[in-house]
Amino acid sequence: MQKSSGSTSDGGADAFAADLLRGHTDTIVLGVLRRRDRYGFEIYKAIRDATGGDYEIKEATLYAAYRRLVKDGLVEAYWGDESQGGRRKYYRITDAGRAVYRRNVDAWVVTRRTIDSLLDLKGSR
Repeated sequence: MQKSSGSTSDGGADAFAADLLRGHTDTIVLGVLRRRDRYGFEIYKAIRDATGGDYEIKEATLYAAYRRLVKDGLVEAYWGDESQGGRRKYYRITDAGRAVYRRNVDAWVVTRRTIDSLLDLKGSR
């Protein structure tokens, strides 16, 4: 995977993988939020940590996704209290967001199965 801080050893494959992931940013964010409400940078860290640091979504990309998800009614934003430092904007997935997340995951599973079949990955490994 491509880190936001630079390229890795296999640029072509990594760039392709990063492009595939980039198309699923909203679904990735919804997946992080289905567990609990989080603030922006916390979502960034959860994504980075889930891949062992192999993939990071640029913060600017994430904040654009947050705005889009709020506008589309899939996520709600609210301000947390100041008990742990500065005020942070938190994000909460809505019921509509949960439904979109489930549909997108179902579509991904079908797509992955189809691509695996077309590339015959199961028979060539």
